[in-house]
Amino acid sequence: MTRLHDLFDQQQQSPWLDNLRRDWITSGELANWVGQGVRGLTSNPTIFQNAIGTSDAYDEELATFVEAGDSVEEAYWGLVKTDIRGALGVLAGVHADSNGEDGYVSVEVAPALAHDAEGTIAAARELDGDIAAPNLYIKIPGTEAGLGAIQQVTSEGISVNVTLLFSLERYAAVIEAYLSGLEAIEGDLSNISSVASFFISRVDAAVDKQLDEIGTPEAAALRGKVAVANGVLAYDMAMKQFSGPRWDALAARGARVQRPLWASTSTKDPSFPDTKYVDELIGPDSVNTLPDATLAAFLERGTVARTIDTDVAAAQAVLDGLAQVGVDLAAIAATLEADGVASFAASFDDLLLTLDGRMQGMQ
Repeated sequence: MTRLHDLFDQQQQSPWLDNLRRDWITSGELANWVGQGVRGLTSNPTIFQNAIGTSDAYDEELATFVEAGDSVEEAYWGLVKTDIRGALGVLAGVHADSNGEDGYVSVEVAPALAHDAEGTIAAARELDGDIAAPNLYIKIPGTEAGLGAIQQVTSEGISVNVTLLFSLERYAAVIEAYLSGLEAIEGDLSNISSVASFFISRVDAAVDKQLDEIGTPEAAALRGKVAVANGVLAYDMAMKQFSGPRWDALAARGARVQRPLWASTSTKDPSFPDTKYVDELIGPDSVNTLPDATLAAFLERGTVARTIDTDVAAAQAVLDGLAQVGVDLAAIAATLEADGVASFAASFDDLLLTLDGRMQGMQ
């Protein structure tokens, strides 16, 4: 048994892996991670850029797309779907053993669709229908346009991982989209699942920069505290939303709580402990998706103890203090969302350029 097993068995929090490579599937390394307690997996365009762009493990399959006359983008999705299907197979046992609570693998719609609701809906339908696995999540950014797409595809029975969440206000809208989507369905809801990916370390990186510029003792006292406080309040809000008469009516039909998923949990500041954003956000009905380096660190020296709701008032005091020193968290969240969309789009475009060069070399 490992600390990852303890995290789930003792605290009912699911540790997931935030990375994927073809050779992890073929070599058994992903299966080894699952054996150590990993219960799900997330991917994004940057992860695939790093995997496909730096490995020759994809060349054999890529050559088949060249021979078939496929476009660069068709080749990209072909490679991605092969990896996703492989990971889905590795995690299928976790999905079955957990009665559909865990064992999920997330694949993201194209970043260019972040502000295109209809395009996102069409892409989600295509990916879900083509891959066709009960443990697949379609990843959709929680942008303004994404909200309508999330509600619609949920109403069609598609399981969604809502990504790029930074603010409590947007998270509240995401929960509403999920609930409204479920309410549009008649009958059993037990085959639909969802997580909401709330980003952590990027918030501290942006906030702490402004706090350092302010330079007062009051500002300095808030360094490294805002991201976790934001997560604590997000969790508190979620647990309240998934209770009461409205939720009880859905739960009676088998609806599953849309669990908060802590993303961006590697530390950006080298002065912070490398397990900070795991240790300080532990609680039931939640997920933490970790890069492999952070997973390894937590396996070695993480602390398994419930921390997410031990002092909600203190978390609120941190955000109140942030406003008092003049930092606009809502503005930071909006910037981080835009930056996140742009970063994934750049990774997607860069990988297509890399693939184009490789494919031309194979002709």
